[in-house]
Order: sequence, then structure tokens, then C-alpha cells
Amino acid sequence: MFQFNYVKAKSLADAAALLKANPEAKLMSGGMTLLPTLKQGLAQPSHLVDIGALAELAGIEVKGDTLVIGAATRHYDVASSPVVKKALPALAYLAHQIGDPQVRNRGTIGGSVANNDPAADYPSALLALNAIVVTNRREIAADDFFLGMFATALDEGEIVVRIVFPLPKRAAYEKFPHPASGYAMAGVFIADTAAGVRVAVTGAGPGVFRWNDAEAALAQGLKAGVLDALHVDATDLNEDFHASREYRANLVQVMGKRALQKLLA
Repeated sequence: MFQFNYVKAKSLADAAALLKANPEAKLMSGGMTLLPTLKQGLAQPSHLVDIGALAELAGIEVKGDTLVIGAATRHYDVASSPVVKKALPALAYLAHQIGDPQVRNRGTIGGSVANNDPAADYPSALLALNAIVVTNRREIAADDFFLGMFATALDEGEIVVRIVFPLPKRAAYEKFPHPASGYAMAGVFIADTAAGVRVAVTGAGPGVFRWNDAEAALAQGLKAGVLDALHVDATDLNEDFHASREYRANLVQVMGKRALQKLLA
């Protein structure tokens, strides 16, 4: 591994200043994606700015009709939080399905969202719930945040501070995990919100996306069997040695049915 400078930020403002002063610097919170990337030589930052311990990025609380989670909150804390389990149990379940115990005890929700891996779990929850990504500069709705594979609306030097989840009437998540990594080969999050039913899919395509046909079908009534007749177009889905496009299309439908079954239960 090449040489770099490690800096532990003292505050959010300090982290922002370090990024501005060092254009080749990278933020690190849990490091679950960044550290393997460094080891493989795929990134060569001049500085690693550690923000994982900043109090400004911590905390889980319900505010009015929203659940607010600090960006540096670890997956394990989301999964085990009594607050999350009561307010948004589907999110606690999702967090418990991420990776393995080592990943869940190090990785953070903010890091996952900012990285926007196409097979990550959290983006499906954010998109289905139309959560708000709060940064050190602005607020970004999930509908506008995820732009494609590893691409987001974040500008250079912009830091995710917290995620605000509008609380749904009910929600459910199901995924088919890769047997080695635990990443979603296909995951479906269904949210029954005040504005209607929203369905988001992760793992199957080059980025998280809304399943419009499923939303239209569920808008006619949340009941068993509604998704049975849908056909998932495989044209733009991912294909690799793990699964063909057609296989992933089938997984989307199966996971959607399972999520709906859980939602109705």
C-alpha cells in the first residue's frame, strides 16, 4: 500500500476544511469499502480524513413523523436500536442483513449511502421512503440523490451528516444475498407511505431504481397476488458470472412477492 497521511477530524467543520485544503483527500468512517479499495490500488488519496467518531454524525432519534439517523451510525446500531425497531422495523431488519458481523460492527449508514454501491441495501430503503440526505451544505431527496453506479448528487467536499426517514404506515424488505459477500443480488423494499406505495430495487441493476410497474399494481390495492402477473424487463439489469440478467429479473419478482407477503403480515 502506498503512503498517505491519516488525519482524525476534530469536527465536521474541521473535516470540511481538510477536504478543501487537500483535493486528493478521502473521507473515512467505517472504511469497509475504502480500505479494500486502497489495498487493491484502486484509490490513492493524499490524506484519509477519519470522521467516524464525530459527535455531529452520531445519534438515532424519532423527530415528529421522521426517524433521524446520524451518518456515522454503524449498521449494528441501526439493526439493534430499540428506537429503529419500533419506528421502522423494516430498516432494522435490512441493517441486520448487511454483510457479516464484522462489517455490521464497522460499516456506517452514511458511508454506504455516499458510496452508492449498486448492490448495497440502504439505498433501497432511502429511495422507497424518499428519505432526505442531509449534508454539511444542503438537503437532498433520495429521488434526486442516487444517480447511477457509485454516483450520487454529492459535490466535491460535501459530507453526509444524517439521514431523515419519513415514517411509513408500514414497510418491508427482502433480498437474495450473494452467499459470500452478503450483498444483494436482488433486494426489494416496499413502503406504504402517506403519498402512496413506493417500491425500490437494489442489486439487480447498475444502481438502485424504483419499480414503477409494481407501484402501479399496488396502488390498485395492497393485497396478496398483486405482483404475480408482472414481468420484469431484464434488458438493463446486471449480468455477471454470478447471475444472468434473466435470473436477476426473476429474483426481483420473487423478492417483491416476499416483501409484499411480509408487509401484509
